[in-house]
Amino acid sequence: MGVFIPLSIPNFEGNERKYVDDAVNQGWVSTGGAYITKFETELAKFLHVGNVAACQSGTAALHLSLVESGINPGDSVIVSPLTFIAAVNPIKYRFANPIFIDCDDSLCLDPVKLQQFCEEECEWNGDVLSYKGSCVKAIVVVHVFGNLADLESIMRTADKYNLKVIEDATEALGSKFTDGIYKGRFAGTVGHFGAFSFNGNKIITTGGGGAVTANTPETVDHIRFLSTQAKTDPHYYIHDEIGYNYRMTNVQAAIGVAQLELLPEFIRRKQDNYELYKIAFENFEYGTLMPFRIGTESNKWFYSINIDRSRISASMRDIITRLRAKGIETRAIWGLINEQKPYRTDATYKLEKSSYYAGRILNIPSSTQLKKEEIDYVSGEVKLLLKELANE
Repeated sequence: MGVFIPLSIPNFEGNERKYVDDAVNQGWVSTGGAYITKFETELAKFLHVGNVAACQSGTAALHLSLVESGINPGDSVIVSPLTFIAAVNPIKYRFANPIFIDCDDSLCLDPVKLQQFCEEECEWNGDVLSYKGSCVKAIVVVHVFGNLADLESIMRTADKYNLKVIEDATEALGSKFTDGIYKGRFAGTVGHFGAFSFNGNKIITTGGGGAVTANTPETVDHIRFLSTQAKTDPHYYIHDEIGYNYRMTNVQAAIGVAQLELLPEFIRRKQDNYELYKIAFENFEYGTLMPFRIGTESNKWFYSINIDRSRISASMRDIITRLRAKGIETRAIWGLINEQKPYRTDATYKLEKSSYYAGRILNIPSSTQLKKEEIDYVSGEVKLLLKELANE
């Protein structure tokens, strides 16, 4: 057949090679150089924030946010189990405890159950929220697939109980609120911290890399300091704090600068392609295209089919394998983190929708290079397969 449509691949249409060659020619290829500063400046400008620190990965951005939040061994951090494990592992890096609270129909953290958990399962002394003797200090809010969580409700609960909010915006660069009190604000700029990822499958990439912002420029400065080994005196190698080798390289930043120039166009293409998929799956009885939250403008990073499990019992592995034979790369949503071996003993609260969606979500090709005929082919083959499976 010769057809292969990948799930999500990087797009290098701009000045990537020009800027990388410039960095190499200047000899600045490692963890220093003008492109790092330019990337941070341009990203801050795009997000309308005062300061951004580039770093090694989205995971590093989350880890540094937890460090800056004062998460210590034995503390607890609230997070949804329906996410990539990299959103949760940094909690363990701090020897803290994740508390898994259910998602809502956006696939993001459920604000109603968050409030119920804090009110009904925890103790509040007016300063510290406690759960079974552990201090609950923060919430990691993942904007899943570019869909914005209900931050108005989440921030109200966080403010009431003195909780830090770390936005995992690794999939949501460019998603923003269009209504409500956060109208015009981007993912990653509402909470106390915002973490971004530039992995190869993200809407822009630096090959591997991340960034972090915070609600004060001084906090970002300190995160940048920690990410570069906490050099109090770099000339005489004096270190007064524990630092990390989490800095982005100048070559990565050079790619990032070029990618940022294309970001508005990439978002436009993602949104346009989603609309084409939406038309293709309209009124399809065996699966629906997952919507994005009303009152937001999503970057629509990933497109998801919610398979009707009342009619289709085939395993997700079988569905993915059969589509791959047609030249279409698809992906299941993540296995629930609370069911992964390192997390089976951690606390959970009212996990219902996360379990429901974990067995139903199929991600379909979403690259910015997709052509209409490829979207037509993908949607046609997915629909044909689900119809066949429903009748087997």
